[in-house]
Amino acid sequence: MTQHTLQGRREDEVTWFQRRDTLKAAAAWVAAGGLPAAMAQQRSNVVDFVGDVLLNGQRMLPQQVVQTGDEILTGAASRLIFVIGNASFHVRQNSRLRVERGRTLNTASLLRLLSGAVISAFGPGSGRTIVTPTLTAGIRGTGVYTEVMADQGGRSYFCNCYGTVDMQAGGNRAVSQSSYHQSFWGEVEPRGGRFLTPAPALNHTDEELEFLARLIDQRTAWQIAGRTGVKDGRGYMEQRPPEAHPAVAR
Repeated sequence: MTQHTLQGRREDEVTWFQRRDTLKAAAAWVAAGGLPAAMAQQRSNVVDFVGDVLLNGQRMLPQQVVQTGDEILTGAASRLIFVIGNASFHVRQNSRLRVERGRTLNTASLLRLLSGAVISAFGPGSGRTIVTPTLTAGIRGTGVYTEVMADQGGRSYFCNCYGTVDMQAGGNRAVSQSSYHQSFWGEVEPRGGRFLTPAPALNHTDEELEFLARLIDQRTAWQIAGRTGVKDGRGYMEQRPPEAHPAVAR
C-alpha cells in the first residue's frame, strides 16, 4: 500500500477497499457491466454500503438508487460507494453530501459537501463542480479527495489527485494541473492574505482512487504512467520547490 499521512482520520478509513465484501461487490459490479447494465436492468447504482446511511432523511435500504437531487448522510463507522453517469464516489463516515440535480437524474453536475469527506473519480467531461463551505472546484476528467475539517472550524481540504481542476476560494483562483496529488486548503479566514493556500497530501491513498476509477472503466494518471511520484501535495511526479504550487502567491 502506498505511503499516506493521516490527520484526524483513522487507518481503517483509508483501507476500506481491502475489505473482502467490498472487493467482491466491486468485482461483481464490473463483471455485470457497470452502470450501463445496471440502468438497463433497473438495478441499483450503489456498489457497496456499510452501516447507517440516510438517503433524503430515510434509512437507506439495499438496492435503492442514488440520483441527482438526493442528500446523503452517513453515520459513525458508515460509508457509501455509488456511481452516477461516468463518475464514482465513496462517501466516508460522518459526512453530509448533496448531489445537486443536473441535466438528467443520472448526471452528477454539482456535489455540495457540507461535512465529512468524499473521494471521487470522474471520466472526461466538463460542467461538474464540487462545493464546500470555503472552496469551489470545477472538475474536468480527474480524481479528487475533498474533506471539510470539523476540528478546524470548517476549513476545507481538496486534493486534485490527477487531472485538471479550476480552483476558487474567496477571491483567489488557480488552475490545478496535477499528475500526482496537488492539494489545497480553502481557508475560513485568509492566511497571508489568501483564502486558497497549499496543503500537504492527507487522508487518502492511491489505491482508493484506483478502486473508484476502475468502477467507471478508467485508470489514474500514475497507472497510465506506470509509476508514482512525490506525494508532497505539490502535484508532480518529480520533486519541485514549494513555489511550484499554483496556490502560492506570486
